Amino acid sequence: MAVPVAFFAVFFAYPVAAIVARGLDVDGAWRFGRIGDVLAQSDVRHVLWFTTWQALASTALTLLIALPGAYVFARFDFPGKQILRAVVTVPFVLPTVVVGTAFLALVGRGGLLDELWGVRLDTTVWAILLAHVFFNYAVVVRTVGGLWAQLDPRQEEAARMLGASRLRAWRQVTLPALAPAVAAAALMVFLFTFTSFGVVQILGGPTFSTLEVEIYRQTSQVFDLSTAAVLTLVQFAAVAAVLAVHAWTVRRRESALRLVDAATTARRPRGPGQWSLLAGVLAVIAVLLVLPPAVLVQRSLGASGFGYYRALTHEDGGAFLVPPIEAIGNSVQYAVVATGIAVVIGALAATALTRRDAGRFVRGFDALLMLPLGVSAVTVGFGFLIALDEPPLDLRSSWILVPLAQALVGVPFVVRTMLPVLRAVDGRLREAAAVLGASPWRVWREVDLPMVRRALLVAAGFAFAVSLGEFGATVFLARPDNPTLPVAVARLLGRPGDMNYGQAMALSTILMLVCAVALVVLERLRTDRSGEF
Repeated sequence: MAVPVAFFAVFFAYPVAAIVARGLDVDGAWRFGRIGDVLAQSDVRHVLWFTTWQALASTALTLLIALPGAYVFARFDFPGKQILRAVVTVPFVLPTVVVGTAFLALVGRGGLLDELWGVRLDTTVWAILLAHVFFNYAVVVRTVGGLWAQLDPRQEEAARMLGASRLRAWRQVTLPALAPAVAAAALMVFLFTFTSFGVVQILGGPTFSTLEVEIYRQTSQVFDLSTAAVLTLVQFAAVAAVLAVHAWTVRRRESALRLVDAATTARRPRGPGQWSLLAGVLAVIAVLLVLPPAVLVQRSLGASGFGYYRALTHEDGGAFLVPPIEAIGNSVQYAVVATGIAVVIGALAATALTRRDAGRFVRGFDALLMLPLGVSAVTVGFGFLIALDEPPLDLRSSWILVPLAQALVGVPFVVRTMLPVLRAVDGRLREAAAVLGASPWRVWREVDLPMVRRALLVAAGFAFAVSLGEFGATVFLARPDNPTLPVAVARLLGRPGDMNYGQAMALSTILMLVCAVALVVLERLRTDRSGEF
């Protein structure tokens, strides 16, 4: 635990505490009354209301649209199911900047809907809500569908035989069993949408602002650290509450049910009703999940073919000091280093958490590992610049700041991927190796590592994809001569002109393809039956 605790203390707790303390420090004294002053402002209350309202609306809309898809993937067996599952998962690993750009190409000015029917949604909240559904559809399908596939269908069939209607059997038998998974999925969707930054930054414009966007505006544009610190504390409190409830629902889901093999519950659709449901889900996937990326690719080509892509190789002397194409190499290099850091820290933390004699401190650290997913990445990035500027941690001018910030977001994915597999390793194998004289390091190398090798590769893939698309902290840390892909896309979208817009579409397409390739590799690792995972 020493290394993970030290890493989070130095590169997470310290920067966040430093910027909050800087914001609340007025004339050498802490003014906690500043919290009440900030929350009393009407514009701040409006931001808080919109952040909460849009998160609740996004969560409800995502559940409404995705639950039928969860049922289809859980109970139906049809050609191309595995490919379609990968297609559904692609949006979740896409950077939020790409998601915002894709919907801008679909519903924004000059977008597909604008050209065909003169309809624009980029100035309405619907663009944000639909983009959030696009991003979080896979969360519901994976979380709820994974449990639904393992529920014994004979329980519902028994209720039908006793005279219950199909709706009543589902409501009184299946729904209570699914409730913990639905609650866990809803909480995760709420967490992601409550802290939304890239999507709202691109689609919300000056009209709509979440807490994360407002923290960025107060920090980088208004330079009001006091207001930014208060908003950070509010977001931190909300995220901590959501994570506490989520941990409780996960424990219920893990202990409340007796499950069956998912392979035995799926069958081909029967009757016109089930075939209609399958067709409807496929139509939703095509329109909501496939169409936006397809329009993004089409806009990146434009009328001149690959002209926008060729323009990426030239310097413009404006938003960039180097050709925008160099952002690809920068992003990959940063992501590789961030993945290495995240895998080392996450593997050590997961290993410590699997010890049966772990104390309360270790178990509590499990929950703290999730905080980087909800705490403002903007705060972390700006905190790096403020806190890590004096010896022995004078890193403000160092390139390592970017992968360090990206690794903070990757570590929770590594831990969550490796922890179930490590817990499944029979402890008697470790004890037998120790009795035979193996050192702890040799026990890990020869007992644990062969069993978790595949999980480790999957965790590394998730960390790479997440690091590649990190935007909130990187936008502060990436230097003009070393931009990352998400930062380059945001800068291009912030400049007028068709050429800048087309180059943003081209860079977003490249970033989307890199993430999709990483996901395909992950799916092959997950479904390869020749290994242990």
